[in-house]
Order: sequence, then structure tokens, then C-alpha cells
Amino acid sequence: MYDVIVIGAGPAGMTAALYASRSNLSVLMIERGAPGGQMNNTAEIENYPGFDLIMGPDLAYKMYESVEKFGTENAYGIVMDIKDQGTYKEVICEEQTYQGKTIIIATGCEHRKLGVKGEEEFAGRGVSYCAVCDGAFFRNKRLLVIGGGDSAVEEAIYLTQFASEVVIVHRRDELRAQKIIQDRAFANEKISFEWDSILEEITGNDMVVTGSRLRNVKTNEIKEVETDGVFIYVGLDPLTEPFKNAGILNSEGWVQTDQEMQTAIPGVFAVGDVREKTLRQITTAVGDGGIAGQEAYKYIETLDK
Repeated sequence: MYDVIVIGAGPAGMTAALYASRSNLSVLMIERGAPGGQMNNTAEIENYPGFDLIMGPDLAYKMYESVEKFGTENAYGIVMDIKDQGTYKEVICEEQTYQGKTIIIATGCEHRKLGVKGEEEFAGRGVSYCAVCDGAFFRNKRLLVIGGGDSAVEEAIYLTQFASEVVIVHRRDELRAQKIIQDRAFANEKISFEWDSILEEITGNDMVVTGSRLRNVKTNEIKEVETDGVFIYVGLDPLTEPFKNAGILNSEGWVQTDQEMQTAIPGVFAVGDVREKTLRQITTAVGDGGIAGQEAYKYIETLDK
């Protein structure tokens, strides 16, 4: 019986484990891959306080070292379900079931992929899903942004502070973003549009992206476009399949919490990108984790009284 079971070892999960273990709680952290989450897929991080620049895997390792120092146990596992048994919870994995007084869900999310040719091959070499993370690497470059919703248009506007030109590619003839965001994009001299178009293929050399192939959905005309980078914003998918029957998800599959990271189940918390929230960054994940680790301690104190 653990005091805290953390599901996921990204920045949110590791911070939650750190705060809980520092409070002298017994903590188990379950991860299906290497600790670090999406940091392991990020070449360089320039927006984390205390570092001018740090490699994603290096920051992940530093966080993991801190967690280990205070006695957190680690286990590999693919979580299938969680059960609320009242005074304790169960985390059911493929090969084993764990019991804990509290659960902290930190499974994160993943960017929805288009599945086009070249997307996987050039990931991190011109294909990105985060303007805040990677925009500064594309100074004076020509970029494509795929999508027409709030995130796509907002990120396109953000990218104009670095890029020489940003082309928004949208499958319809009008944007889906809020009007105020659209107005900002239309007024920005660096932004142009490819309407009624979808991305068919991302092309490049052995090192980086050099172009893309677009198809007009109305005429089927193929257009070759030169570009130095492709930013894809067609949505995010929460990694919440194991919790679909727990009654803690919203209609889109994100975990709902209050400001203390508490879900609808007492003693079950959620942190980081898996939460229903607006900004998904390492810094916000760390903040969530610190709160949940402390709130788990407070919750366990009420059980002991």
C-alpha cells in the first residue's frame, strides 16, 4: 500500500512525486517509457527558468535525479484502469495491480498527427507542434502552419516575430478561430493563406524540411510550396483511455480538476497536460505537480484522523 501512486513521469508527474516524497510519503511512479515525457522529444529548451538553453533529455534526467533522491519507487507499466475503493485506490496495469491511498494522474497528451508522408521523418527537423518551443529556431524563415482554429492562428501570429513569412494552410475557405484572432492574422503583413487546401506531403533533404506538397480540396490541384518548417495544429488528444469509466473526464476526454488539482474522486488528482487547461508548457506542468504533491499529503492526513 503506497501513500501516492503517480501515473506518468513527465515534468508534472516527476514534480508531484518529488513533493510527495519530500513530505515523507511512500510514492510509486508508474511510466510506460523513459522518464521525461515529451521533453525527451525536444531537442533544445530555451524557456525553462534557470537555463539559457538545455537539451530536453538533459532536463528530464536532472528532474529524475531529484525524484530518486527522496526515495520514489519506479515501475514500468501500462495502466489499463483505476478503481476507487474508498479509503484506498487501485491502479490496474497489464501485468500487476497496485494499491495506494491517493492517485496523481500525469499521463499528458499527444499532438494529433496528420499521418502524411514526411511528417514522422522530419519531426524535430522542421516539423513541429509547438511554436512557443521551437519558433525561435526559424528566424527569417518561411513557415507553414496547418490548421484554422484558435491554436493554429494564434501560433501563426506568434511565429511572425521570428519568421519572414507564415502561410496558414486551411482546408476550408474561412477560418474557425475567434473573430478577434482572425482580425489580428488578417492585419499581419507577414501572414498569407492557402485556402481550401490540405497538406499531402512534407519534403526535404537528409537533414531538414525544404518544402511541402499541398492539394486543393475543390480542384484537386497539387501545389509545390517551398518552406523551411511546418507547424501542425489540428488538435491534441489526451492520453486518458484508462480513465474513461472513472467519471472524471469532460466530453473531449480531458481530466477536469479544481485549482488544487483534485478530480471528482476524492484522493485522485490530475496534473500537467492531461488536465483541461489553456497553456501546456513544462513550467505549468511543474506548477501543477507541486500543488498536487502537497494536496495529496493534506488528503492523507485527513484519512489518518
